[in-house]
Amino acid sequence: MLIPLREATSSDCGGKASALGELLRAGLPVPEGFVVPFSVFDSATREFGLTSLKPATARGTLADLCLPDALCQQMEIRLSDLGGGPVAVRSSAAGEDTAEASAAGQHESFLAVHGLQNVLEALRSCWASAFSDRAVAYRQHRPVTHGSAAAPQMAVLIQRHLDAEVSGVMFTPLCSGEATLLEASWGLGASVVEGAVTPDAFRIDDAGEVTPTIGEKRYRLDRSGTRLKTSEVAESKRSLLCLSGGSARRLAELGKQASQLLGSPQDIEWVIDRHQAWLVQSRPITAAPHPSIRASAAGDTAPQDSASLTGTPASPGRASGPVRVVNGPGDFARVQPGDVLVCPFTDPAWTPLLAGAAAVVTEVGGRLSHAAIVAREHRIPAVLGVPGARRKLIDGRTVTVDGTTGSITTTAQEARR
Repeated sequence: MLIPLREATSSDCGGKASALGELLRAGLPVPEGFVVPFSVFDSATREFGLTSLKPATARGTLADLCLPDALCQQMEIRLSDLGGGPVAVRSSAAGEDTAEASAAGQHESFLAVHGLQNVLEALRSCWASAFSDRAVAYRQHRPVTHGSAAAPQMAVLIQRHLDAEVSGVMFTPLCSGEATLLEASWGLGASVVEGAVTPDAFRIDDAGEVTPTIGEKRYRLDRSGTRLKTSEVAESKRSLLCLSGGSARRLAELGKQASQLLGSPQDIEWVIDRHQAWLVQSRPITAAPHPSIRASAAGDTAPQDSASLTGTPASPGRASGPVRVVNGPGDFARVQPGDVLVCPFTDPAWTPLLAGAAAVVTEVGGRLSHAAIVAREHRIPAVLGVPGARRKLIDGRTVTVDGTTGSITTTAQEARR
């Protein structure tokens, strides 16, 4: 019923689990784990006819689902085999983390989950996330290779949790001679992948030369017992690179090995725990940064003048539209097609807004975050890491966003000093 991660294949465990299983078999540093395969999810959806229900009803049914005793017993044994400590519980849906679509951030993941009952609850939540509003909206705009637009097949990956001191994301070279792009911040990697911080950025060229840019890194996410805790980073550490040049080169080398094994350039999430580098996700790059962005030094942006703001160029193109400042879900109904979405950062729950937006501007985040990936998949310009954007850009006024150079152009009257 449960499959060791080392034995995972895409046909029964999805792209996320199968890629990590292949890396693990090859001896690359991947945390051990196991997978609840498609067959278990399929059994539940068939029994309750979930694909014919409205998404909200299907979510509720799965959240309250009574799981078979045999599954619970096997789960308890597998968790003991992993040491009985906290685990990460992550979705591995069919069609997710493939060359056709990343589904970046569309399904649930949970860190620092401890104890059988909490793991079972996280499992049900991962299943239910296949029916979330954001996942349904994403599938309407992107291909689904297995299952249906209503719901894909959903496997769930359970691995030993790592207490990261530093973590982040890297994009391996698209072709020979190109550089590896890497973003990093203190603590657990969710803050980087979800765009909740502006991370340190690194460009590691083919000769191993590292070009870094220091990010703000104001907050960090860590495990505190059985919970996750967000705390402010000390001023002295915000201005320090969180990764050495040697560590960046080592990660780039691991990334190249993963790309060779998996047969394509990879979007990789990584962790450094107790000075050991680990790979915790590897998927094909579906939406690479524009070549001009990849070739530039990390953090390069257009020159700023009195009539423009600048940030990190994250998704190429140029578009104009009225500013729509979004502070949270309460503002979602105000967003109209063609608006320029201006927000603190783009939580995955905000993905449906990107489908109709002309462009997106955030106050924090990096070019390898989920927001940047989804913007590139939707082919809308994105400029991230623009401090004070919600204050400086006036709601309803027209601006032009250039996601290739990283500029937001307005007029002197439209920008608040």
